[in-house]
Amino acid sequence: MNIQENQIIGKLVAKDYRSASVFKKHGIDFCCQGNRTISDACTKQHINPQTVLNDLEQAMQFQTDQTTIFTAWPLDLLADYIEKKHHRFVVEKSMEIKPYLDKICTVHGARHPELFEISKEFNAAAAELAEHMKKEELNIFPFVRQLVKAKYEGLKMEASHFGSIQNPIQIMMNEHTIEGDRFKLIVDLSNNYTPPADACNTYKVTFALLKDFEEDLHLHIHLENNILFPKSIDLEKELNAG
Repeated sequence: MNIQENQIIGKLVAKDYRSASVFKKHGIDFCCQGNRTISDACTKQHINPQTVLNDLEQAMQFQTDQTTIFTAWPLDLLADYIEKKHHRFVVEKSMEIKPYLDKICTVHGARHPELFEISKEFNAAAAELAEHMKKEELNIFPFVRQLVKAKYEGLKMEASHFGSIQNPIQIMMNEHTIEGDRFKLIVDLSNNYTPPADACNTYKVTFALLKDFEEDLHLHIHLENNILFPKSIDLEKELNAG
């Protein structure tokens, strides 16, 4: 696979999600800031682009495990998948992580005051994501399903209360950026989820859960920002032009 510096990160990850591990290795955001080129991202991170390109080529050559090609999925199926897998994950893991954070703040907070800030940021993220996902499930996802139905059944699309789907999508993408930035702060505060020497097992489990939460959120946002949202906008334009 011939990968170039001027390729858009989000589009590359959408085409083959195996590339995500390479961008993560180099600290390059492929979800909230996936609209940048590899060159631009490397310049900002002070990384030699050729190093990233070499790693990408190697990942494409030697990783032979089957990768889900989400770009080939019907949009209504992708919306269902995001809602049932990633939205549920956010809800379930938020409920699991919060008590752990409360406990380690109580036990370790005096020696590690950064835990209080981590807890504050995570609780804010959980609350904001709950509202965010509700808006997607009540507005964007149903409209996506209507778009798909209209295309395959030759129906006329009814006007929505929010106008073009681009309007709520822009709001969702802005909120994605906010949560991406919030988790960057949590990463810094937790020293990249590295428990200190005096950490108990609960402390270690909490950091591991936070890391899993962030990784799932990255894939969650990637599927929306780089696949579902742009393809939905294109489909709406296609139907309106017909």
